[in-house]
Amino acid sequence: MIDKARRVLEEVRALEEEMSLPEIVSDNARFRDLGRRHARLGGAAFLARNFIQWENELEEWTQASRSNDAEFAVEARREVARLESLRESMEQELRLSLVPRDPADDGACVIEVRSGTGGDEAALFAGDLVRMYLRYCENNHLKATLVDASEGSAGGFKEAVLQIEGVGSFGRFKFENGVHRVQRVPDTEAQGRVHTSAASVVVLPEQDDEIDIVIHPSDLRVDTYRAQGAGGQHVNKTESAVRLTHLATGIVAACQNERSQIQNKETAMRMLKAKLLDKARTEKRGAVDSARREAVGTGDRSDKIRTYNFPQNRLTDHRIGLTLYKLDSVMQGDIAEILDALRLADSMARLAEQSRHA
Repeated sequence: MIDKARRVLEEVRALEEEMSLPEIVSDNARFRDLGRRHARLGGAAFLARNFIQWENELEEWTQASRSNDAEFAVEARREVARLESLRESMEQELRLSLVPRDPADDGACVIEVRSGTGGDEAALFAGDLVRMYLRYCENNHLKATLVDASEGSAGGFKEAVLQIEGVGSFGRFKFENGVHRVQRVPDTEAQGRVHTSAASVVVLPEQDDEIDIVIHPSDLRVDTYRAQGAGGQHVNKTESAVRLTHLATGIVAACQNERSQIQNKETAMRMLKAKLLDKARTEKRGAVDSARREAVGTGDRSDKIRTYNFPQNRLTDHRIGLTLYKLDSVMQGDIAEILDALRLADSMARLAEQSRHA
């Protein structure tokens, strides 16, 4: 493991030397690519330095444990035992930092939430999920914007689209892809019976350093219409909402949240690029190697990934066997524990896959 740590630091030094060359500084594209690589290695480099320092300390205390000074030797052996107790966790942390990362993880993302089976109750649950994500973003310094929505007849949303901006947004949310199932007693249920309904969540990255999406004006059909829902007189009296249709694929993106048609078109274009990028990523992933699909199930959006059981205040993520009895706080945006557990499970699975092919 010490050799891997040294190789990481050597690569970082080589990148820094190359980035300092005048011909690289003047080449914006090359400098940007090297900068991204350097940033991605930042965490691994920090852990590599710590590991090398730990290795050096262990060697020093091991030598000291052979001292002729009996009292000093006893103290040294205690320190050796303490340092060796850290070995497994330090090696595992460094290995995890070296697992290849998704190039889209650091960027912004789009979250689409749609009501599924369950009628009005499904739309209400979709609204609950939207509020859950909005509150998480508010508490974690991420900018979340509701860019398009279709309200349910009894409240909630038939469909809602969120744009999430902030470093690492896609990396945090990408494992929310799939079917979310809710079990609870609807307000309209006179006999107190628990009903089951569902909503689906799709998370799309807005950027991927390895894939460039270009959309020409001739590729699009642009439709304008009056926005629906809350927003006052402006929403109801002007055709500010914009719908873009990508003619080659039939993919549609819309926005009605902004006050002006120009702003709505710009936001809809970002949504459309995100959808086209997701399509390109899916095709690339399937063509390269199906075994590299995300380990905790982001590949198949028809998967039932999670159950929200309100009578028992219980949440269960079926992919990693995680059960929490704090659903009330989860629905208030307290989902960091879930998101972190999913990312760790995926990294561990990727590490195991990497070891098998090493």
